[in-house]
Amino acid sequence: MIQILAFYLFASLVILSGVLTIFSRNPVHSVLWLIVAFFNAAGLMLLIGAEFIAMLLVIVYVGAVAVLFLFVVMMLDIDFAEMRSGFARYGAFGAVIAVVLAAEIIIAEGARSVGPIALSQRVAPIVDGASNTTAIGALLYSRYIYIFEAAGLVLLVALIGAVVLTHRERGGLRLQNVGDQVRRRPEDATRNVNQPVGAGVEL
Repeated sequence: MIQILAFYLFASLVILSGVLTIFSRNPVHSVLWLIVAFFNAAGLMLLIGAEFIAMLLVIVYVGAVAVLFLFVVMMLDIDFAEMRSGFARYGAFGAVIAVVLAAEIIIAEGARSVGPIALSQRVAPIVDGASNTTAIGALLYSRYIYIFEAAGLVLLVALIGAVVLTHRERGGLRLQNVGDQVRRRPEDATRNVNQPVGAGVEL
């Protein structure tokens, strides 16, 4: 009984926060509602025993992606009124995409209700007595270790490429010389002057 109540609670909050994410006029509020949706989706994953995916939702999406969105929205000077002006122009295209996505969800739900999917013999066996996280880790670092390392290499190359593309040599900069700063004496930085009254300050 408590599982059913928790499911309906999390599911309703996910739907409500998703709707508020879309229809909030303030973009900061939209990101905050998106974080609420991620947390409730993590609760749904916990209900089905997928605690690894639940922790990924909290750590990766809430801790990194949503916070990044929040900082980008708060720091960028975006004219949201101008962005909303093109809504009517692309409304028909967006409606077509929404209908296609809804049809895909209906087809997938109908296919699932027909019966269980016949799995091939190459599916990895489930480790008895192990948690979801242990089973995923054992499979990931044994059978799929090379694919896992290749994915890490791709992310590393993307990181290096982003740093190289954003690093530009700019001229006219006053670079810091640590040696000169260390050797500097107090008499080189200050000057005692007996300034006469009414003569002003010499810069």
